[in-house]
Amino acid sequence: MDSRFRRLWANLETALIAPERLHEYATLPSEGRRDTPFNLASWPTHCRITYTNVSFRYKPDDPLVLKNVSFDVSGGEKIGILGRTGAGKSSLIMTLFRINDEAAGEIAIDGVDIATIGLKQLRSSLKPVLFKGPLRAYMDPFHDFTDDQLWAVLKKVQFTDRIVVSDAKLEQEVDENGENFSVGERQMLCLSRALLHNAKIVMLDEATAAIDHATDKVLQKVIREELKTSTVLTIAHRLDTVLDYDRILVFEQGQLVQNDTPAVLATQQGGIFFDMIALGGGYAHRFVQL
Repeated sequence: MDSRFRRLWANLETALIAPERLHEYATLPSEGRRDTPFNLASWPTHCRITYTNVSFRYKPDDPLVLKNVSFDVSGGEKIGILGRTGAGKSSLIMTLFRINDEAAGEIAIDGVDIATIGLKQLRSSLKPVLFKGPLRAYMDPFHDFTDDQLWAVLKKVQFTDRIVVSDAKLEQEVDENGENFSVGERQMLCLSRALLHNAKIVMLDEATAAIDHATDKVLQKVIREELKTSTVLTIAHRLDTVLDYDRILVFEQGQLVQNDTPAVLATQQGGIFFDMIALGGGYAHRFVQL
């Protein structure tokens, strides 16, 4: 009798909480306009990114996690983003896709203030999450591409060997969040989708943190060879990932403190990048060639 009463009481509590949650979600403020009110069919074209005095916080009463950040990225540039934990690196990516709107300043892509862009169009290039279903549906959910095109990008990321051994081929099942693939394989699958959809701006947040050096090497080769015309911003866990990038942005306590080529930053004794090079060891010879 006691166990039955406890079950009934638990069910009653759930039933009482559900309407409260529904009301809570129904009264949340709107995130923003979903559709763009003007024609941007060909946007972005050059993929130039400009931050002008951008500050950012997660909630109205929270402290700023980005403070008066300004920089300009030319279309096709490969930019490495470095900094210690909590420096503001991931927050920078969140501002680009308006996960939370900036507290101050302006972010523009090809001269268009992203605050005026509908969230649907702005976020269409967000890094894909691996969802449960056939591999084909993950890569091409709207059947816009042929099998030959799917195989072509899988070959570019050196993933075909993983697929051909399965009888299911492109119908191979992908578990929720890609749990039936290694971390490196998930990265390659995400990159293959970016290639398939000809992504013009590619954001990689700690992309190489949990993969082996061999996979990292393949990943960086694909970025250099297949994304030559795309603007790439990489939050790097390993220094060697971004040492041959066009430019490095270094963040400290929410502020952009260094912004230059790796070769120039490597000569600035006392700078954060110089210290990272010294601590990492084995990198000095790279700058003789840069």
